[in-house]
Amino acid sequence: MPRRSEIDRLRRHGEAMAVSSPMCARIAYALSESADALRVIRAVPTGHRDPRSIIAVLHYLALTGRAAELAAAIDTDDPDAAAVAAVQMMHRHADVVVATAAHRTHQTMRTAVCAVLYPALADAAHRLGADDIGVIDVNPGAGLNVHTDRVAITYSTGESLGDSSSRVSIDCRVVGQHAIPTRSLPRVVARVGIGTDIVDLADPDDVLWLRACGPPDQDEPADQLDAAVGVAAAQPPVLLRGDVLDVVDDAIDKVPAGALPLVTTTWALSALPLESRLRWLQRLGDIAARRPIAWISVEGVGVSPSIPTMGDRRASGHSIVGLTVLGSSDLHSQAVGRCWSRGRVMSWLNASPESGIP
Repeated sequence: MPRRSEIDRLRRHGEAMAVSSPMCARIAYALSESADALRVIRAVPTGHRDPRSIIAVLHYLALTGRAAELAAAIDTDDPDAAAVAAVQMMHRHADVVVATAAHRTHQTMRTAVCAVLYPALADAAHRLGADDIGVIDVNPGAGLNVHTDRVAITYSTGESLGDSSSRVSIDCRVVGQHAIPTRSLPRVVARVGIGTDIVDLADPDDVLWLRACGPPDQDEPADQLDAAVGVAAAQPPVLLRGDVLDVVDDAIDKVPAGALPLVTTTWALSALPLESRLRWLQRLGDIAARRPIAWISVEGVGVSPSIPTMGDRRASGHSIVGLTVLGSSDLHSQAVGRCWSRGRVMSWLNASPESGIP
């Protein structure tokens, strides 16, 4: 018998998507009611059974031409027909569904966090007097963190940063009493992504998967993806796959001498135990023995080692923007902001003279 939790997860997903994507909702409900579909889901590795991932796999197979009936239902925007076709796909092509789901994880195009990263990156470069920088992003998912300088960012307080001509535009609401710093980023001379779960926006199959992760009855996510792919294609980053502790040295070496390496993590550390997070900080310290670096972190409260929590509670619904500057013998860390909704809302904290950061 299928586990009740799998049925519940599908139904909860259907409820959550009822307004934004009736087609996803209908497919989720249909899968929850099909014994065949539930058996297939149970054959998928545990970490890949999320309803979003399962539906994305079906959408992906439709986009690649291996699920013609589902593709036709999507084209005609028929949620009921899509639900029937999805269940049939699970029954007829179970092996393909399981194999595809086993090596894919659900990804969403995240660009809003660039509005948070831009002022933090510029602040770090200013503090260290850098004329050129290299941006190294840890576990880059479907985002543009290494292209923060090449998106157009508008803040609710009237400030604008980035490239105003960019195809990717971001609006960010600013709360609190402090304005966003308006320093511009210096020249970016290296862009590097490191990690085990890297999305390559230059890879047509990765892009197709990202498209499949969007609701099949919505056009806006696909338009945003097309714009992001255009930005990334103009200056593709270097991608180094592997454990971040093993490849971060190589990533730093990709930044030319004389340029400042700026490492970014955005919700990349929360899945790691404290021991691994402390090893990460130690690894950065080891690297700083030979050249100065800075680490900009956007993580949940208490996740980033050395970043003060300012009395905020863990799991409080927001993230802390941290800046850690590492030299040959010094480490200085400071919280410079807070953000909500993955970067759509933020507050900036004035630099404290007691922070010890130059």
